[in-house]
Amino acid sequence: MGIKTALKKALNFLVPNKKEPDFTSAIIVAGGSSTRLGGGVSKQMLELGGIPVVVRSLLAFENTPEINEIIVVAKADEATLYHEFKRKYAISKLKKVVTGGETRQKSVARGFAVISEKSRYVAVHDGARCLITPEEISAVCGAAFTYGAATAAMTVTDTVKLADKNGFIEKTIDRDRVWLAATPQIFKTEVYTAALALCGKNNVEVTDDNSMAEYIGHPVKLVKCSKDNIKITTKEDVERVSAILKKRVQKGESAQ
Repeated sequence: MGIKTALKKALNFLVPNKKEPDFTSAIIVAGGSSTRLGGGVSKQMLELGGIPVVVRSLLAFENTPEINEIIVVAKADEATLYHEFKRKYAISKLKKVVTGGETRQKSVARGFAVISEKSRYVAVHDGARCLITPEEISAVCGAAFTYGAATAAMTVTDTVKLADKNGFIEKTIDRDRVWLAATPQIFKTEVYTAALALCGKNNVEVTDDNSMAEYIGHPVKLVKCSKDNIKITTKEDVERVSAILKKRVQKGESAQ
């Protein structure tokens, strides 16, 4: 399919086709080097409450009815571990494991290349965001099924300032319009196909998948998620996530 044809199909978001099954593929990105975390264990393999961080993420998608298959993009030296995870934690939706590329964008592209031919939607999630819940994933899926693209995001409560290049306040931003993008980020598969193709053709590198949809002019619906949806990057993040997991257990909630 040519890029122009793919773009035309991708931008036809006003008439969603609900007659076909919404087969949704999930790509879990777990190829981080964890340089800011320190230590000899990658953040995705760090055990919290006896369960690796990435397994907690996988279980959330496993327990989401809208998700039909899971693809993991792993570090080369960790790829074989997922076969044991699949067996040990009964992750039946885990279908394939591929190794990551030089950048996050290239890593996701490798995962996208092996999704099912039946896929109509694709969800991209950071494996280090292990506190995401099936309910939140379902909410983002629902918005994506309606609008063609949707993302988990968090609102802000602090006053937001825009700085100039010298570090002085340039102006105050209306915080009611400021959101922090998180994951999952979910797109119609044809939208992601078009975005990936055009960004590749024009050598455009982005830090999140929403930016690729924006690049081809496709709107992305923001879906509010809990501020617990933290991406583990530092030791302080690990402490916060551990504390939240303990509270969930105390409240009788599933900590997976």
